[in-house]
Amino acid sequence: MNTNRIQLIDSLRGFSLLGILMANLLIFHYGIWGRDEIDLNSLSKLDWFSLQFIKIAFEATFLPIFSLLFGYSLIKFVESIKNRGNQSRWYLLRRGIGLFVIGMIHSTYIWEGDILSLYGLMLFLLLPFIHRRAKTLLIWSVILVVLLGMLSYGEIEEDAVEQKEMQAFIEETNSIYANGTYMEILDYRENAIPPGFEDPIFLFILLLMSPLFMLPMFLLGMAMAKVSYFSHPAKEQKSYLLGWLFFPIGLVLKLLAYKSGLEPYSAIFIQVGGQLLAIGYILIFSFFYSKYSQRFIFTALESMGKLSLSNYLMQSIICTFIFYGYGLGLFNNLGVFYSIILGVIIFSVQCICSVLYLKFFKRGPFEYVLRVWTNLSLSGGMRKSVSHDRDSKDLKI
Repeated sequence: MNTNRIQLIDSLRGFSLLGILMANLLIFHYGIWGRDEIDLNSLSKLDWFSLQFIKIAFEATFLPIFSLLFGYSLIKFVESIKNRGNQSRWYLLRRGIGLFVIGMIHSTYIWEGDILSLYGLMLFLLLPFIHRRAKTLLIWSVILVVLLGMLSYGEIEEDAVEQKEMQAFIEETNSIYANGTYMEILDYRENAIPPGFEDPIFLFILLLMSPLFMLPMFLLGMAMAKVSYFSHPAKEQKSYLLGWLFFPIGLVLKLLAYKSGLEPYSAIFIQVGGQLLAIGYILIFSFFYSKYSQRFIFTALESMGKLSLSNYLMQSIICTFIFYGYGLGLFNNLGVFYSIILGVIIFSVQCICSVLYLKFFKRGPFEYVLRVWTNLSLSGGMRKSVSHDRDSKDLKI
């Protein structure tokens, strides 16, 4: 399977990890609920501009990129299975379960902002679309963007009591995360319930709806894989110029999301604008890759992307140690600007370590574990079916 890897996709995956880290730093620093309740008046001008930069350039944009790449890789994975004469359903089932289990371990023992368990569940939601044509997948993607945009209309207003309860919850979270031991933080993460989320029916509906908002980008990635887009960057270079159209449209929509007086449309602008900006990023990145793929920066991003699972988990381990009480205890104490600087340093070190690691090893540690489980093989490699081997011999004869 590795021999057929598309280097541009690996580089894009590495690039997406940068944006995911930048967006996640707000959660590492302020908590899942605290990031949306930051007191803007308490921020310096530098931190205020840094916060707007993260929200517009990274939030709700790089997770869609990662989702598109997941959908793309899913189709390539199915193609690889079929090329070896195997049935894909059991491989996909094991892969989905594997991602879900790793994600649950991650969210329970390391950090609650996990996406792996959701991606594991998304794989099952994508199964009915795997054998559809690229055109069908594209149509579904567009339809879902429109429908989900309509569902996003409106705003949720908190009354004074709810605001006070949430503020008290955030202050408690700040204290425990900044000063607590590992076991205290683990216990709090498992048992603390944010105000307004006590109703199990509401939680069920929320969990049911959240994957749907990610579905359009998964389907778009699957459609691109069906037509082998990104396989020949030099030939596709002109088509990548469309990124300069998507980029400004997505950017304007996200800017409008934070404009006063447009609050009922904010979720729509963020949802649609984030996905259009994501497509813009992908195509612009691909354009530069098609011209300068031999530069070290793309080599480093490619290495980062090949080890995306391990690097994603390492980002959580590193950042929780830096921000939580059992480490350096910088939770709610570093500032947004310096968080960005920290993110750049962490990502740069990861890139260098990834390049060096792949000089000695073929796969990352967590990639190896997932492959062993998915392929039921200690080597991590995928076996050819007996019938496929027999057919190949017959053809040679």
